[in-house]
Amino acid sequence: MSERQPTPRPIQVELPAELEAIYSNFALITHSNSEVIVDLARVLPNVPKAKVYARVIMTPLNAKLLHKALGENLA
Repeated sequence: MSERQPTPRPIQVELPAELEAIYSNFALITHSNSEVIVDLARVLPNVPKAKVYARVIMTPLNAKLLHKALGENLA
C-alpha cells in the first residue's frame, strides 16, 4: 500500500508597500553546519569598496531549495 502525500497548502505572501527594492551585483556567501549567510552588495566601477545592502540568513535546506528554484527559473 502506498502512503498518501499531503496536499501542499498555498502560502499567502505579504509584500509591504513600503518595502524598498535593492540592486545587487555582488554576493558574499558564508556558511556553518546550521546556516547559510548571503550578503548582497553593490560594486561600482572604479570604486575599490563594495557596500552590503541586505543580509539573508537561511538553513542549508532552504539554501538548497533556493538553488534549485534559481536553476529552474534561469533555465
